[in-house]
Amino acid sequence: MVAAAAGAPCRPRRGPARPGPLHHRPGAKKTALRPHLKKCPTIPPHANAEFAARMEDVLAVYTRPLDPRRPVVCMDEKPYQMLGQVRDPIPAVPGRDRREDNEYVRSGTCSIFCWVEPLAGWRRVDARPHRTRIDWAHQVQQLLTVDYPDAEAVVLVMDNLNTHGTSSLYEAFDPATAFALAQRLEIHHTPTHGSWLNIAEIELSALTRHCLDRRIADLDLLNTELAAWQTAVNADQRQIQWHFTTADARTKLRHLYPMN
Repeated sequence: MVAAAAGAPCRPRRGPARPGPLHHRPGAKKTALRPHLKKCPTIPPHANAEFAARMEDVLAVYTRPLDPRRPVVCMDEKPYQMLGQVRDPIPAVPGRDRREDNEYVRSGTCSIFCWVEPLAGWRRVDARPHRTRIDWAHQVQQLLTVDYPDAEAVVLVMDNLNTHGTSSLYEAFDPATAFALAQRLEIHHTPTHGSWLNIAEIELSALTRHCLDRRIADLDLLNTELAAWQTAVNADQRQIQWHFTTADARTKLRHLYPMN
């Protein structure tokens, strides 16, 4: 045993030091297994005929030219958590950023509905307390009677959720009204695990970055913010051109097709 230096306190000898976390060890490789971590992406299907059929159906819709009589509209929705401030933020001043306390108050949840006509550069966003069949049905009624009253039909692309169907119209309205609305809808559902095919999902991502990156405490204020964003983007009339084609899908996503 090596003697301690003069004047140095004696410490009991211990066993070998335990290795630190794997990612802190010298020479650790990123390919090592880390069972304590996980990611939750959408796992794409393999050789799935239903996925391929619905994907090609939506891609064919996106090739249609602009037609005011039969506009192509995409819709999506997202939950939103409303948050209030416990303490008033301190406004920004020269040389110092705005300061906001990290404590907040949960003020309930709601659902944001997003409607997009890609070729016309038109959007409508609206927050409602819930995302029931009744909520979706009233959103569709507004789409057909207020947004597109003169259209022969609206070609509607959306995710295949349980509320997204003409049966929801019959839960919200009398049979004659529900039937009349349903007759003016041409519905195309994106495949399960294929929400990336929905242009409205892309717009919701843009909305989140531009408008929802701060705490909003109540539904009225949220709808005020959404209306301001909607007015700004509609004034710009930014169109969306979809470039991924059926030919691209058959080449780049050929693993989705059962015969490949």
